[in-house]
Amino acid sequence: MVDRNMQDFRGRLGRIGRIHRKGGGFEADGALGMAYYNAKRHPRRRPRLLFLLLFLAVALVGLKAGLMATIGPDAYGARLATLRQGTELDRLGAWVLTADPVTVTLAGQIRRHLN
Repeated sequence: MVDRNMQDFRGRLGRIGRIHRKGGGFEADGALGMAYYNAKRHPRRRPRLLFLLLFLAVALVGLKAGLMATIGPDAYGARLATLRQGTELDRLGAWVLTADPVTVTLAGQIRRHLN
């Protein structure tokens, strides 16, 4: 005769054995068990604002260098002079787009590769 309770018991033991072989189990509250030691550690996050500002600065220098390389330094300076005579927002744009040594050097490199 088949004992239904014994089949349920053996089935449960089999499931528990599979769980334990995969590394699972039951731990008491507050114990430093497998869940503590196998927990995935999250790496410390770097400030996203710093990377965003750095990316924007590099993109701005690249934009300025690309513009200077395509239209030439004389035309670039003339367009900045036009911006400096405009409204306050134009003057702010002229200040941001003013050629710095990094931009001039990068524009020279780009121009050399374009020709």
